[in-house]
Amino acid sequence: MKRLVLLALPVCFASCGHQESRLAHEAQLSLVGMSSADLQSCAGVPDKSSRIDDRTEVFTYIYKSDVTGGVQVTLPIIGGGYQIGASGSNCSANMRLVDGRVHSVFYSGNNDRPIGTDGVCAPIIRGCMRRPQATMTPMTGQAGHDVSAFSQPPAPPPPAPPPAATDAVVRMEPVGR
Repeated sequence: MKRLVLLALPVCFASCGHQESRLAHEAQLSLVGMSSADLQSCAGVPDKSSRIDDRTEVFTYIYKSDVTGGVQVTLPIIGGGYQIGASGSNCSANMRLVDGRVHSVFYSGNNDRPIGTDGVCAPIIRGCMRRPQATMTPMTGQAGHDVSAFSQPPAPPPPAPPPAATDAVVRMEPVGR
């Protein structure tokens, strides 16, 4: 029985990382379209923000994990070691907002889980994903809903340029002469 429990523990730890990685990647799709006010109501006030131009700003949310744990096993016969259950320690989630709405979400940092990528970023967006806001992109029934824990979804295309101001001259002609 003890042996079974010891064998099951790494699987349990790994599955937690898998779910968090999927959640982080699903958020990269779901948060698109969300208003700045809704984003801040569920994810909080960003740690940093930068205005890029009149239409674009970047909100950066930073998370540092206190737990990176795991078990390290060293096998002297083979001449190396292996770490089981170890995880990344930090994530920066950069949200690009265009015209006050989330356009794209990018993750960086030492943020991978034992099974899956970007899982350390899940706490940043978890509140938004648990209680979806009206301005989020609904994922139910859409292609791409089955996101991967191992790779981010494709990056969205760059923002469209602002509509060009027209310098049209309106010519007025007298009517009925």
